[in-house]
Amino acid sequence: MKLFSCPSCSQVVFFENVLCERCSHALGYEPESNRMLALEPEEGIWVSAGRHSDGSRWKYCGNYEFGVCNWLIPGDSADTFCKACRHNLTVPDASNPANVANWQRMEIAKRRMVYTLLRLRLPLFTRDEAPEGLGFDFLAETPGEQHVMTGHDDGLITIALVEADDAEREKRRTSMGEPYRTLLGHFRHEVGHWYWDRLVRDGGALAECRAIFGNDEVDYGEALQTHYRNGPKPNWQDEYVSSYAASHAWEDFAETWSHYLHIVDSLETGHWWGVSVDPRVKDSGLLTTTIDFDVFAEAITIEDITDAWLALSAALNSFNRSMGHNDLYPFVLSETVRGKLGFIHDLVHFRLGNQRANLPQAAQGAAAGG
Repeated sequence: MKLFSCPSCSQVVFFENVLCERCSHALGYEPESNRMLALEPEEGIWVSAGRHSDGSRWKYCGNYEFGVCNWLIPGDSADTFCKACRHNLTVPDASNPANVANWQRMEIAKRRMVYTLLRLRLPLFTRDEAPEGLGFDFLAETPGEQHVMTGHDDGLITIALVEADDAEREKRRTSMGEPYRTLLGHFRHEVGHWYWDRLVRDGGALAECRAIFGNDEVDYGEALQTHYRNGPKPNWQDEYVSSYAASHAWEDFAETWSHYLHIVDSLETGHWWGVSVDPRVKDSGLLTTTIDFDVFAEAITIEDITDAWLALSAALNSFNRSMGHNDLYPFVLSETVRGKLGFIHDLVHFRLGNQRANLPQAAQGAAAGG
């Protein structure tokens, strides 16, 4: 995640900020230019402020009124919702304060996920633009009704609202034997299924994907039942990024996709914070890195990414242990997993197959890298 500064006073500000604590200007994120704008009210609209302001006019996303979104829309646009919130189909009942608090956590995670998709210039379209467009249902459970399952179905991603409750999510993480479970992880994993449909199935990359991740035509339901009945495959660490990834080729792809997004976003954060890792012990240099590169640039290789991540994640895990927390990144990237991450990297940057196939007109430019 990029580190921002207030255009009015140069105070460091963060992705979720709506107010500069130094100069008191309203703040909003503008996704087209990847900037945080300082704003002043003027005749029912917001005008950009600051020493280099162009006087452009903006309005907040419609969900700003609930305190769950700070993204901006051009002032003359007919759109009500921003590039992230236009994908929402079902949102929680805002008359319940507890729902709004959980919804806010949901939106923070979702916007961070969408931020990375935009930075990677991936195709992104709604269900109004195409039948299998990306949509989100944030569903609350009520007593006596069916349990809400987080998952993906033909572009519709359902996230159980209870996952935004830290205590409940930790309970589920422990009961399912997962080393890592976060809202952001849910979003990145489930959107991986959507991009399998878009970039692999519809993008002409099935053969290449099956050569790396295995046969996706194996019965999905039976594969999951076998996983939950028998437990993880023996020695899964040699081939998969997580035990769940070993359950089916689709889950292997989605898990690897989510880890790719974890890694590139964390490395971008390291870049903007000027992070260098150089252990003060004798070693072979494996845990030394300076994150002085743009992780989203096409010239960056998967080797550049995984080498830097090895050093950064080792350092971050050590900091967590010093504070008595679990490892920040409790995973080991085997050579096989690095190869799978390399496939995702190439799929994202070099457009394997013909990814313009079956995309709505609105997404054609993004799929072509334009």
